[in-house]
Amino acid sequence: MTESGYWQQIATKARAEQRPFFTMAPMEAVSNTVFRQVISRAAAPDVFFTEFVYAKGITNPKTKFPVHGRLYVAPAESQMPVVQLWGNDPADFASAAVAVKAQGYQAIDINMGCPDGTVIKNHGGSDLIRNPQWAVDVIAAAKSSGLAVSAKTRLGYSKLDEMQTWIPMLLEQHVAVLTVHLRTKQEMSKVPAHFEVIDELIKMRDAIAPETLLQINGDIENYQAGVALAKAHPGLDGIMIGRGVFASPFAFEQQPQPHSLAELLDLLRYQLDLFDDFSQRYDVPRFPSLKRFFKIYARPELGATELRNTMMDAKSTAEVRKILDESPLAN
Repeated sequence: MTESGYWQQIATKARAEQRPFFTMAPMEAVSNTVFRQVISRAAAPDVFFTEFVYAKGITNPKTKFPVHGRLYVAPAESQMPVVQLWGNDPADFASAAVAVKAQGYQAIDINMGCPDGTVIKNHGGSDLIRNPQWAVDVIAAAKSSGLAVSAKTRLGYSKLDEMQTWIPMLLEQHVAVLTVHLRTKQEMSKVPAHFEVIDELIKMRDAIAPETLLQINGDIENYQAGVALAKAHPGLDGIMIGRGVFASPFAFEQQPQPHSLAELLDLLRYQLDLFDDFSQRYDVPRFPSLKRFFKIYARPELGATELRNTMMDAKSTAEVRKILDESPLAN
């Protein structure tokens, strides 16, 4: 079955604009429909990813990692995200791919880099680095759907030099996009990203799978940093930003502008409304999960530390709205 040209269309448009393509990283309890819509309103990337979705859970609702609302795409979203799947059973990926294709998804990304202990214990994420045949098999299974298939990984599990065998092996699978988080699993996010290996990754790609688009992730704060990195490393196709959106929801803004506290808090109000709508559809996420986002909007450098602390004590979205309505900073 011929694979989708989804990613080539993305890359072609970006090249015409003389820039890399930009994506927002798949992040657990972050990149669901609610936050995707918030970032779209602020400054959208070229492509969004879903949260991590357990491949088996898509066709077997009785698994211990149910899908819940992870695959929900709101009517207001202008584009379908790429669904990121994790697991290690090819049969699960084959059936999941058929199911998400029926839901309108055009592309699948396979999680081969998550360092979370629970994911690894269940043979997903970075555990595939230690079991390369699993990676080969699940890629082939996902490709059987005809959807575009990409993979997101780390440089290695324990040691940096594992990239010398692991990355070429992945490239030999001819995925549409290979996204490399520039750290090992063991390094988590405790050390700086290894930007020094980017050119070596490009050489590997060019030698083994020149049609595969190469995207990097790790310590890239915003659009401007991504463009500079791509210019410094010709041959780099894409830039994925994760934690940068917590530094600013405007991380993908092509022409950076100052943003007032009032503007940021309006985005928070928008997120509260979206959260309430989502909560009526699914019993997750619960309100406490919202609190991790407050720091994005009520920023210390804008004099909002006390406001954020007050919101952290709230027990509901209604309470947060009341706090905002009563704060002179928010009006």
